[in-house]
Amino acid sequence: MALLVLLGTVVGTNLLDRTADVSDRLLQRVQPAQTEAYRLQAALVDQESGIRGYAITADEQFLLPYTEGKRDEAAAAARLRTLLGDRPELLADLRAVERQAAAWRRGYAEPLAASVRPGEPRRIDPRAAERGKQQFDEVRARLAEQSARLAETVRDGRDLLAHERTVRDSVLVGMVVVFLLTGVALAVLVRLLVTRPLEALRTASRRVAGGEFSYVITGGGPVDVTALAGDVEGMRRRIVTELDASRQQQQMLTRQAADLNAQAVELRRSNVELEQFAYVASHDLQEPLRKVASFCQLLEKRYGDALDERGRQYIDFAVDGAKRMQVLINDLLTFSRVGRLNDARVPVSLDQALDKALANLAGAVEDTGARIDRPERMPEIVGDPTLLTMLWQNLVGNALKFRRPETAPHVTVTCDLDPEEADSLRLTVTDNGIGIPEEFAEKVFVIFQRLHSRDAYGGTGIGLALCKKIAEHHGGRIWIDTAYTGGTRFCLTLRVTADTPVPAGTRTEEKALT
Repeated sequence: MALLVLLGTVVGTNLLDRTADVSDRLLQRVQPAQTEAYRLQAALVDQESGIRGYAITADEQFLLPYTEGKRDEAAAAARLRTLLGDRPELLADLRAVERQAAAWRRGYAEPLAASVRPGEPRRIDPRAAERGKQQFDEVRARLAEQSARLAETVRDGRDLLAHERTVRDSVLVGMVVVFLLTGVALAVLVRLLVTRPLEALRTASRRVAGGEFSYVITGGGPVDVTALAGDVEGMRRRIVTELDASRQQQQMLTRQAADLNAQAVELRRSNVELEQFAYVASHDLQEPLRKVASFCQLLEKRYGDALDERGRQYIDFAVDGAKRMQVLINDLLTFSRVGRLNDARVPVSLDQALDKALANLAGAVEDTGARIDRPERMPEIVGDPTLLTMLWQNLVGNALKFRRPETAPHVTVTCDLDPEEADSLRLTVTDNGIGIPEEFAEKVFVIFQRLHSRDAYGGTGIGLALCKKIAEHHGGRIWIDTAYTGGTRFCLTLRVTADTPVPAGTRTEEKALT
């Protein structure tokens, strides 16, 4: 079949090329040459009319058709040479016309034009006029011969083109018939040798697919179909093996699901107990601490005169320890509840969350004389407004707390798209404080980790661990830019939704809070 198609392609291409070649010669050479021959005849007639008019009137305007006719004759002759370059008999006709026209101009037209004085018309010599007429009749005879030969050439070209088209169409129709007959023969062979064995294989496969896994698939027909049947039979055996293994695995998964359900019940019970503990920690555990602090203060008030300096110091230690225990319990409760209780997922303006945090820190900002630079506008994200306020408050609060002595804090907040993750924002909080050594850049995010004593800087060591937990709860992360040496720079990312508008120029349009 491939050989037949190749042979048909070669024959068809050859016929199409021959038809196109004959058509191109006729349409692009012979017929345009016939048109140029008409133009050549018209140019010579214009020359004859112009020279006669000039001889009668002695008006130089009548020489214009003669002059233009010579130019048009030369142009038409040049185009005819180009078009008829491969037809010597037609070029011979052209040369004959040119010779006769040159003889007419040399023997009649040019002498006549030279004998006429412009503005002095005179009678033309009848004998000279008759001689010029005879010479131009010879030109017309050559033109007629040229036109007749070109017309004959056009007819021959059209007849040849019609013949080539007839041959082409006949051969192409024959090829189509041969292709159709070959296709019918191949279809019958495929039906006998391939389709029937494939139908038998399909029937057997459907029986297996219907659940009759014990049915053995056998094949027949060509080698490829037999090999396919063997592969399908091997697949059936593997399916049977995998099915047995799947049933065993299903039983095991059923047992595991039962165990998971039991663990889920236990986990729910553990969560209930954790909630109960949180309630106890927030109420029952803090109540004794408040009593300890209150009674110690009452003891100092009533019996302070009876105590020496060391006794009053012990009472101060007890009160301070009870208060720090209350703060620690509250911070632990806050840390444990992130992402577990009151998990709000609503649109939150980062500007509003920062405003609330700065309002909570207004006293510290005023006391330290801090300057806070922030973006003019920040976008909204989906998250928990309380947790995001807490995040801002801890980061800005750290910048106010860990400041350099005798130097007013300067805190800068920026907001941009994260260059590493297209669906996240990158926020930074930069200060001019005491900074964090590079070796402690990871340690500070661990709960209860402190780099300074409580006497130097207060706190429980939970703030940055809480910030990390809040950032991760919102699909982001937080880290310290160790390359920054002018203080501390915290970097964090927060996920944004696809339709969250991120304002341009948030780094340059800033407002200051002092």
